[in-house]
Formats: sequence, structure tokens, C-alpha cells
Amino acid sequence: MTISHDLLRLKLAESLAARTGDLTRREVRLPGIAGKAFAVIGVRRSGKTSFLAQNRADRLASGRSPEGQLMLSLEDERLAGMSVADLGWLLEEHARQFPGLREAGVMTIYLDEVQTVPGWEGLVRRLMDAGGVEVFVSGSSAKLLSREVATSLRGRAMEVLVHPFSFREALRHAGAEPAEPFERLGPVDRAALDQRLRRYLAEGGFPEAQGASPADRAALLGGYVDVVVLRDVIERHAVSNPLALRWVERQLLASPGGTFSVKKQYDTLRSQGVPVGKDTLHDYLAYLEDAFLVRTVAMHSASERQRMVNPRKAYPIDPGLIALFERSGLTHQGMALETVVMLELERRGYQVSYVRTPGGFEVDFLAHRPGDAPLLVQVSLETEGDVTWDRELRAIEAAAPGHPDARPILVTLDAAPPTRPLPPGITWMPATEWLLEEALPVLDGVPKREP
Repeated sequence: MTISHDLLRLKLAESLAARTGDLTRREVRLPGIAGKAFAVIGVRRSGKTSFLAQNRADRLASGRSPEGQLMLSLEDERLAGMSVADLGWLLEEHARQFPGLREAGVMTIYLDEVQTVPGWEGLVRRLMDAGGVEVFVSGSSAKLLSREVATSLRGRAMEVLVHPFSFREALRHAGAEPAEPFERLGPVDRAALDQRLRRYLAEGGFPEAQGASPADRAALLGGYVDVVVLRDVIERHAVSNPLALRWVERQLLASPGGTFSVKKQYDTLRSQGVPVGKDTLHDYLAYLEDAFLVRTVAMHSASERQRMVNPRKAYPIDPGLIALFERSGLTHQGMALETVVMLELERRGYQVSYVRTPGGFEVDFLAHRPGDAPLLVQVSLETEGDVTWDRELRAIEAAAPGHPDARPILVTLDAAPPTRPLPPGITWMPATEWLLEEALPVLDGVPKREP
């Protein structure tokens, strides 16, 4: 089916005339590699479309012309059946109406939900090869998982990962982001941030969930999970054992930071009369991670075999999902804080693993980022006075000698400093301060690219 040229001209005119409403600024770094498309990836409803609109608005604010900022939402029902030839004609029509933009190097094309156009990859590769144009693509559906948007371009794209709101972004969305660095804030402002963090641990960072009542939030987030599991896992991979898949999903989302043993899950399911193979359970874990519903962390080891045979730790993509599945009635704050720290490390560009010492102690995260010293991060609710605190302190103290280049940090929800001296070299930080430690620099309305 061919879309009429009149409709394509109308779509072009609408796209150029579109105005961006007020958006909460996302702190997402754009890679600084020239000649690459940006593949914006992440879980459904995390704000990828808004991030495209933010980049368009930034370029307009920096003086680029509206005609050179073409944002096309391809999930328009009027474009059902659109072919890559139709999309190519639309872009050529734009070039005819506004000549010289590509030659001047001031043209940006944003293709949202690009997977709706079969064969789009060849068109984008041709645009990149021709040069003179900056391209953003995004998509998330059972036809094309968001990570596959990048891999489909065969080396011509860099991934840009968009998670739900970070703590700083959630503060910004609520109009509560501190105007000064944490160290300059007074006791009243710090106490207010502490309460905001506790709310964020329960509410999470999905944009539409901000400020919703607990009942509405549960219904909204439960719907998100159902859509991801049904469309991005069951339908896409033709899952024949949805009962086992749902069991895996619940186990992963109900126990953030817990190790996930395929053998243990296999034994449990078999004991309950649910037939499933170990390889199938491995596949289900991979499917859920590919759909960005969960993130997994392997044990740190120089041996690839050791990383493979030891259980991985799993975390939900957002702390707000924990309460949907954790049914013990106990507080979720410890699990939620550990989840938030892991996701923040990922946002900051770290590769994350966990550490198990020869003496059997465990440190939550060892984080590596090119150009920086590694971080050895232990997360705890309290700063002292209980067995948990002593255990967390012993673990990071035991692990530190094995990672002499790493910076050991204790991150706690409790904002009161520990009264006992810490072992030499170990730094304590309250979670509010650590989560606000890094911010993306801005220049002339356009985020700087990393060097």
C-alpha cells in the first residue's frame, strides 16, 4: 500500500509546525562520536519520545531553524502500511521545500517508533553515508525491541539509554531540585530531600506515575509490566510456557538484589508440576532483560567461566515496581535503595558487577567507567547500631584490599553520620548526597557530548 503524497505533505507540515510543551529536562548523555546516528533505547513509557522532543527543543533554542528539525512520529494511524519508499519520498520532499539544510550541516531528523516502517534501516544508513544530517531513531515494540534499533544499523549508531526518572529528575519534575550543591544546603533543605528520597523509593521514576495515588500508581505500573511481558516477550518470542515465564518475572521483580539461580527455579517449578527446561529459564531471563524490564549484575571475576556459573543479581528497571510483587508486608526501602543506586551507576555510564570475597562477604557493586577510578559501593539503610551495618562495613573492608584502585563508598538512607570512625580509606555518604553528586553539564541549551 502506498501513502498518498498529499497525506505525506500534510504529515510533513504538521511535524514542522509541532510545538514542544514543557518537558522535564532529562540528564542523558549523548555520545560524542561523529557520523553516528543516535538510537534512543529503554523500557516502554520511560520517556524516549519526550527525550527526542527535548533534543529538538535544545537545538531550536541554540539557534537552529525549525525547518531543519524534523521530528516524525511514525506511529500515526494515518500512516498505517507506510513503506520505506514513502518515508524516503517524505524526506526528499522536505529537501525540495528547504534546500541547503543538509549541505550546511544544520539538519536533524527524529524518527520515533521507526520500527513501523519495514526496511527503515537501509534508509537511515543511506542518510548517514550521505552526511550532513544528524539522525535520532527510537522504537519499542514486539516487532523491534529498542536495543535492536541500534544493532539493526550495523555499527552506524550509538545507543542512548533512557531510564525512568532518576532521583534528580524526579525532583526537577516536582519543582523541588535544589538550586545549590548538596554541601551548601542547610539542615531544613537536607531534611526535605531526605523525605523526597523516601517518596521516590516507593513511587519510582516512571514519568506518568509521578504524584499518582498508590492505587492509581499500582494500576498504571502493573499495566506497563503486563504490556512488556505480553508484547515484548510472549508474543515476540512465541513463549509456549507463560506460567513459567510469569513465575520467573515475579521472582525477579519481588527480590531486587537477590541472586537468581536457574537451577533453584527449575527445581521449584518441577516440584510444583510445571514442566520447564533449564535452557528455557535462561532464555526467559534474557528476554526480560532485553525488554528492559529487569537489569542483571554478574559476579566480578577475571574468569569468564566464574562469571557464567555464579548466580546473577537481578533488579527491576524502576523501584516503583517492587511493591507490585513483594508480598511479605515488610518495608521495601532497603531493596529499593539498592535498586536506585544500581540504576544510577548505569545512568552514569558504569559497567557494574558485584563482589564476593574469599571469606564469603559480599559487596553490592564494583563499578568501572573509562577514564575514572573504579567505585566499590556498599548500600545500607542505617549508619550504625545494628547487625546489618556491622556486616556491610566488614564486607567493604574485606573487599577493599582486593581492589586497591577502587574508591570504597558506603551509601546509606540514614542521613546521620556514623558516630564511630570508619576504617581508613572508606568514605560514607548519605544517599541524597550521592544521588545528586553528578549532573550533566549544559552549554547553550544543548547538552555537551562526552569527549
